[in-house]
Amino acid sequence: MNWLVVLISLESSHSFWRLSAEHERSLSAAFPDVEFRTSTERDVPHRLVDAHVYFGWRFEPSWLVGAPHLKWIASPAAGTDHLPVAEAHSVGVALTRSYGFHGRSMSEHAMGLILGFSRGLFMSQRVQRNRTWWKDDLAEEFFDLAGTTMTIVGCGSIGEHLARAARSFGMDVIGVRRTPPVAAAGGITWMPPSAVHQAVSVADIVVDLLPATRATDRFFDHGLFTAFKPRSLFLNLGRAATVDQAALLAALNTGHLRGAALDVFDPKPLPARHPLRLHPRVVLTPKSSTLCRTYMDEAVAFFADNLRRYLTHQPLNGLAEVPVARSPLVGG
Repeated sequence: MNWLVVLISLESSHSFWRLSAEHERSLSAAFPDVEFRTSTERDVPHRLVDAHVYFGWRFEPSWLVGAPHLKWIASPAAGTDHLPVAEAHSVGVALTRSYGFHGRSMSEHAMGLILGFSRGLFMSQRVQRNRTWWKDDLAEEFFDLAGTTMTIVGCGSIGEHLARAARSFGMDVIGVRRTPPVAAAGGITWMPPSAVHQAVSVADIVVDLLPATRATDRFFDHGLFTAFKPRSLFLNLGRAATVDQAALLAALNTGHLRGAALDVFDPKPLPARHPLRLHPRVVLTPKSSTLCRTYMDEAVAFFADNLRRYLTHQPLNGLAEVPVARSPLVGG
């Protein structure tokens, strides 16, 4: 038997989020001394007994008990709030997230939503069935992107990708992050979390890319929305728990916010008569910002690079930190 066993469970109804036979062949060819096994999610708890490495979408804390040889849990996702980071750390199991390939699709999604508001596309779609002509309405509502400011709260690698897209439209970008990169690039003006009220007060567009932690729970609350620049636009492509939805609705209803585009919300899905569903200046998308035809290709490539690092005793990329009290204002 090969000395290292990797158990993989990457099921999905969508082909781009599912491990294919070609992915399996490429991993086996690249690592001939590693035994790769695939499993349905239902069977994972029973097949972890021999596994040293697990690569999958989910991992329940209870599964650790039946995995005596497990040393590393790898996820293709950017976030780790659905994974047992603290539990794995407590028994000496490393847990890694993935990054570097979510940015393209999420940036395209964000810019699509922004253009929908700035060019009046959402308004046009909403009124075209019962209005003959609405050009004067659009003349009042549209806004230019060139010369505006975007503030990205939780500006990690995804935020940096979005910043490049925004700058291609002539926008200025502020990034709010706990620890700005040493070699600041991409034309981002960096601000610390302590200056977040200032960062949103000058922004025409605010993008939430925060992870879900105890420290970021309802981070966007009444006080922070009040600090927003009047008639600004809010996007949430991070986690639903980072936004106080009642405070968001209040800011929309008073006209303080121009509109909101939400890729995440709570509960999921929203009830049919929920105020966010019915609000004329809210656009909802069904957690679809990471839809990408090459997703699994890039996730497997990221995992393969990390597996090489693991086999040669190098530090793993994407190691998840155990949650701490300070505010982790970084994005994936």
